[in-house]
Amino acid sequence: MHGLIGRMRATPGNRDALASIILEGISGMPGCLSYVVAGDATDADAIWVTEVWDSKDSHAASLAMPSVRAAIEKAKPLIAGFDSQVVTEPFGGHGLPAG
Repeated sequence: MHGLIGRMRATPGNRDALASIILEGISGMPGCLSYVVAGDATDADAIWVTEVWDSKDSHAASLAMPSVRAAIEKAKPLIAGFDSQVVTEPFGGHGLPAG
């Protein structure tokens, strides 16, 4: 499995709108086992995205999907920046196959 955890900052006051756009673009992504968008409890403009994929290749392929590309383009004006990204190797968990 392939995992990613990233934190992005929305332009001031646009966190909820950015989260909605991200969530619009994630349906039907082959190989996506989990995709969670969450607000940062200590920063009103920050969002955490936690992803689990069956493989690194599935994640890369998702970035070429029309729905994902459209969401990225729509979200760009609301993104102030990216704070961090961590690549993980999930072992498993609730709702995930054993690694």
